Amino acid sequence: MWKPPERIKYIATSGQWPTAAQAAASTLFSPLHSGPLQLQQRTWVPAMVPWRASDDGFVTEDVMQWYERFARGKPGAIVIEATGIRDVPSGPLLRIGHDRFIPGLQELVERVRNASDGETRLLIQLIDFLGIRRRPAADKYFQRFMPVTDELRAALGGGELTEQQIRDHMASLPAEQVQALLPEREYESLTMGYRERVTDTHLDHIRQLPQILPELFASAAQRAQQAGFDGVELHYAHAYTMASFLSATNTRRDGYGGSRGNRIRLPLAVYKHVRQRVGTHYPVGCRFLSDECVDGGSEVADAMYFGQRLAQAGMDFLSLSRGGKFDDAKQPKVGEAAYPYTGRSGYECMPHHISDQQGPFGRNVAPVTQIRQAIRDAGLQTPVVVAGGIHNFEQAEQILQSEQADIVGLARQALADPDWFSKVKSGNGREVRLCEYSNYCEGLDQKHKQVTCKLWDRIDRDQPGVALSKDGKRRLVAPY
Repeated sequence: MWKPPERIKYIATSGQWPTAAQAAASTLFSPLHSGPLQLQQRTWVPAMVPWRASDDGFVTEDVMQWYERFARGKPGAIVIEATGIRDVPSGPLLRIGHDRFIPGLQELVERVRNASDGETRLLIQLIDFLGIRRRPAADKYFQRFMPVTDELRAALGGGELTEQQIRDHMASLPAEQVQALLPEREYESLTMGYRERVTDTHLDHIRQLPQILPELFASAAQRAQQAGFDGVELHYAHAYTMASFLSATNTRRDGYGGSRGNRIRLPLAVYKHVRQRVGTHYPVGCRFLSDECVDGGSEVADAMYFGQRLAQAGMDFLSLSRGGKFDDAKQPKVGEAAYPYTGRSGYECMPHHISDQQGPFGRNVAPVTQIRQAIRDAGLQTPVVVAGGIHNFEQAEQILQSEQADIVGLARQALADPDWFSKVKSGNGREVRLCEYSNYCEGLDQKHKQVTCKLWDRIDRDQPGVALSKDGKRRLVAPY
């Protein structure tokens, strides 16, 4: 992962933990009642992908145990990982693109509900993503994937050359000559791996996304409702399809790109279809970006506009993340796919303990404050969720009391200690296992390995009933 050039090292601090009486009187542990969104406390575990589903997208026992463990800490809400809305293979990621996935998801809901004694609301994040391929070996690219176009043939002056001769010749050239001869996107396919964009409207399935996606999201939301989830979160963030429509880099010319009003058009259409399908009494919100943190991308002013429009449309909550884009991802190794959390935007999404003058803690708070204020200025009271480097009670309480957000999300800190919520609420915050923000978990995610935390994954591995990773080296569930 990219790190700021200042390379200042920070240590997460516990601050002053509250007594049980102080916690009971706090804003953090007070309920939130906002339309259909009803939380017993203002704590939130954002969606994290743990790579525990089956290869065909079904809930497994490892998935059950992962979410049960968070639920035992009794946060206000847990958002189940990004779950694919299409009925297509996507590896060990949860899917909800067909009714056959409903029974497993129903069991997951029941297990989480029981583990939290019914105190934690369980939502599921619905995602769509476009095609991406691994970076090919150069010889494979030239011999199999490189299009031999008339333009390339002319550039080589090879009207008489056969296709195979052109492929062999291109494979023999130095990198700088290859770059000069190939179109920009083809050179990217060689050096980064092929990746679809929402602007590839020459492809039928990309051009038709505005007609296809509303129904896919609506059907997925209906399945989530049938499975018993307490609400859905539409994934409009990071490197994926809906975020790409919102992005300032979206230059589509069919009314779904260019201006802010055009870029928000499909996200609003998706929400409208979902709302029609699940009704007005079912919580529907979304996660989107406060700032894309890439050159030419959307900034806070865009997010302020989007926040107002989404709130006006009737979203029940808005959850803000940051960065995490393909645009500045590092070059992957041959045989691996680009990972959208390796550049500066990835750092802004999951800041590391090695940081700049601002530091890694709460980097998203200031922009979220601006977005929330824009929503309030529009006369709307939609709850806003903030996350990013929040790990102690004082941080969280100050954010809420100063009205910078309405709900506080803890992702990596909840992974480090799923009991953070119950420990702090009961006056036992001193027992909390504080996240070190080393991004050990992110490194596992990048390699598509089962995600754990270095603070606990080697503890008591030999105890009866402890589930282990596929290689047997790490425990999969945090100890108590």
